[in-house]
Amino acid sequence: MMNLQDFLNANPVENLTEEVAISPRFKDEQGNPLKFMIKAMTPAEFEEIRKKATQIKKGKNIEFDSQKFNLSIAINNTINPDFKNADSIKKLGVATPEDYIQRVLLAGELSTLVQKINELSGFDVGMNELVDEVKN
Repeated sequence: MMNLQDFLNANPVENLTEEVAISPRFKDEQGNPLKFMIKAMTPAEFEEIRKKATQIKKGKNIEFDSQKFNLSIAINNTINPDFKNADSIKKLGVATPEDYIQRVLLAGELSTLVQKINELSGFDVGMNELVDEVKN
């Protein structure tokens, strides 16, 4: 019988991925949903993104840039499409992955993508979902 230690050893979080549909707007020619391949954030990756989005201003005021935070999560944890793809960035005439993602996703789509990545990373899992997960 597998114990918790065995489970953890068999399931490291670095390679945890999932295909998710984030909007009815993304369809192929047959009307099938085009899915995004996302990966979970490790605690270290989450901390790095959080730090980059946090600035200490004058008088020790801490300012958290939630847009920068969400863009970083989406860009760094979406495998496909690749928001860092240089050809795509160039094709749309923008300079950075941040500019690119804001040209190709609606605000709600970006929000949904970030939410799905957060869920895969273990955030925002409601107790009911957790109970159902444990039952299965």
